[in-house]
Amino acid sequence: MFRPSHPIHTRRLTLRPFTMGDLDPVWEYQRLPEVAEHMLWEPRDLVQVKMALERMVREDRLAREGDCLSLAVVGRESGVVVGQVELVWLSERHRQGEVGYVLNPRYQGAGLATEAVIEVLRLGFEGLRLHRIIGRCSAANTASAALLERVGMRREAHFRQNALLKNAWRDEYVYAMLRADWG
Repeated sequence: MFRPSHPIHTRRLTLRPFTMGDLDPVWEYQRLPEVAEHMLWEPRDLVQVKMALERMVREDRLAREGDCLSLAVVGRESGVVVGQVELVWLSERHRQGEVGYVLNPRYQGAGLATEAVIEVLRLGFEGLRLHRIIGRCSAANTASAALLERVGMRREAHFRQNALLKNAWRDEYVYAMLRADWG
C-alpha cells in the first residue's frame, strides 16, 4: 500500500487529501461549463459536487490496482483550494499509472497545474515505484496537451473519434513518461 505523508509542499502549493470542508471551492470550479467541457461529466450542481467530493475524500491511498489517489491542490500562501490532481494505479504487474488534474480557471496560466502534476509524477515514480505513467486528454484541450508536454511526457497516441461524449465524437491524445525519463 502507498499512502504519502501529508501535507506535501511544493514551491507554491500544498497537496493534501480532500475534506468535506472543501465543498465550496470544489463546487466553484466543477460547476463551470468551461471546466466540464473536456471532462466526462457535465457541469455539476451542488449535490453532484458533494457526491464527487465524498468519493475523493476516500481516495487517500493506493492499496491495489484500480485505486485512485485524489489530492486537493492548495495555494501555500492563500490556503485556497485551486484544483485537484490524481494518480490512478492502472496495473500492479506492469507498474503503470495515470495522472489527472482539474484546475479552477481563476488560477490557470500561472504554472500551478504543472507544479502539481510534476509532484504527482514524483509520487508515482519514486513513491509507488511505477515504470510508466500516462496522461490522457481531449485533443481539443490544447492547454492540457501543452501541460503534459511541458512536464516531459511524450505523445504516444492520437485516437480519432474514440469516444462519444456529450453527443459528439471526440479525439483523444495519450501521453506517457517512463521512469527512465523521470528526473
